[in-house]
Amino acid sequence: MTPPRASAWAAGQDAAAHAFVAALDDAIDIAGTDGHHLQRVRRLHVGEHVTAADGAGGWRLYRIDEVEPGRLRLTARGEPRRDPELSPEVALAVALTKAGALDTVVARCTELGVARITPVRTRRCVVRWDPAQGEKAVARLRTVAREAAAQCRRARLPEISPVGDLSDFVGRPDVIVADRTGGPIAELAAPTGAAWTVVVGPEGGLEPDELAAFPAASRLHLGPYVLRAETAPIAAAAVLVGRARALS
Repeated sequence: MTPPRASAWAAGQDAAAHAFVAALDDAIDIAGTDGHHLQRVRRLHVGEHVTAADGAGGWRLYRIDEVEPGRLRLTARGEPRRDPELSPEVALAVALTKAGALDTVVARCTELGVARITPVRTRRCVVRWDPAQGEKAVARLRTVAREAAAQCRRARLPEISPVGDLSDFVGRPDVIVADRTGGPIAELAAPTGAAWTVVVGPEGGLEPDELAAFPAASRLHLGPYVLRAETAPIAAAAVLVGRARALS
């Protein structure tokens, strides 16, 4: 079988699947949960091509040379490459919301190319996690992000940070606040640093004094309608990633 076309992006390959591995060696085995999924669920077979990534931007094209129950043996069909980096990066600080909605935010923002997602406590958050619940939820969100990254075939896994407080972002020069009083994305100036971090509040938005804690932060308007808690961060990520690509 002829190797697929060359591309700067792992997602640009004509490959049957994408997986994350510890190292991009010349020959690798994919076993465990990933091996089971690719062999038993996806039913991949000898001769098909797969891209594998290290989670930090590196990726490589492989051919499936052996298939056993729950395991694939891959042989490299090209040299290691790297996905281009988005500059500026886009990060998200999103208010805590119900688990299913936050899963959706993480999955969709991973697909869009967000570099980092931090769940944040705000006053209007209905969800209140104790430390143990927070650790468990973040572990689940990291699994969601990994699965979404494999599905969309990105080579970099987004960082899912531990639960933080809104005050952690006060005074940071990279912060933008999603707010109905803000301006459109076309008016947003390029960041002074290497990243934009957009703060998105809960249903009903941030309280007035919470907004007042960010006097120097740009405000980003996301449209004329009232967006749900899981819609607003996805919309913010989409417009910022698009703007970042235009600036790159």
